[in-house]
Amino acid sequence: MKRKEITRREWLQRSAAGGVMAAIPFGLVGGKLYAADWAASAGLQSAKGGDVVNPLKPPAGSSTIPVAFAVSDGAVIIDFCGPWEMFENVMLPSRGASMDDQMPFNLYTVAEKKDPIRASGGMKIVPDYTFENAPQPKVIVIPAQNGDTEAMISWIRESSKRADLTMSVCTGALLLAKTGLLKGKAATTHHSAYIQLALEHPEIRVKPGYRFVEDGNIATAGGLTSGMDLALRVVERYFGRAAAEETVYQMEYQGRGWMDASGASNASYAKARGGKVCPICGMTIDEGMSPKLAYKGKTYYFCMGSHKALFESAPETVLKMMAGSES
Repeated sequence: MKRKEITRREWLQRSAAGGVMAAIPFGLVGGKLYAADWAASAGLQSAKGGDVVNPLKPPAGSSTIPVAFAVSDGAVIIDFCGPWEMFENVMLPSRGASMDDQMPFNLYTVAEKKDPIRASGGMKIVPDYTFENAPQPKVIVIPAQNGDTEAMISWIRESSKRADLTMSVCTGALLLAKTGLLKGKAATTHHSAYIQLALEHPEIRVKPGYRFVEDGNIATAGGLTSGMDLALRVVERYFGRAAAEETVYQMEYQGRGWMDASGASNASYAKARGGKVCPICGMTIDEGMSPKLAYKGKTYYFCMGSHKALFESAPETVLKMMAGSES
């Protein structure tokens, strides 16, 4: 399914005198001249000349990489639209003269039914495919959402067998965990769900404070905007640092978390914040109206009864993670 509509990228390219940007073998990015020889870039050399860690094999010639966004009611817009925009803005001039040839990612939504879904904020989306007729993806993106039906879980599990990468964003990790694909792997999620993920799935090594975590052909992003950084990292794994930097420059994106997943960008979320907050999710609470529990001489307050129950199920694990330790 190739996209034929005119995009902002095409408008920008047509604005370049005589289509020069598409013809020359170099691209000026942020004041630096990067070689745009796609074969060399696909050799997965970083902008600094080193090998890209954990590379993905790019397609041959002008073949595209199908990217499926699994969605249901309540899908969080930035969780899937952020990565969508990152992938959509990748352009590799050396792949060919036409706009379609230069766009390496083929993006589509897939859901249990073709009926419109209501994403966060009320946005209505008509899925491109159902789980029964969707093309086999090379990349699967799982945002936070309400739908965790057996149909979706089964489709993710089976489609991942032939995919290059399956990635979750935010609490999409909770859905991904239900597929069993995270068993024995390291993962992260939104900071409010670190403890929930660890307690509900002790077979997963939860890593608080990471922008994203890669483990084999599975990757998990932290909350919300972290998905954009993971998408950029996927671009780098396929096409090298220069291609990712070009995308960053064209989008005027200032985030650098995609270059250092375990760096300082998300470190502030590794430990529970102080104040009157639920020890499970960090939500601000009213002590006079909240469920509470005394443990080892201290009283803890919770935003809801289920979070109190989670604490009671493994209090030492909760306290350990609140202090910033991995599960």
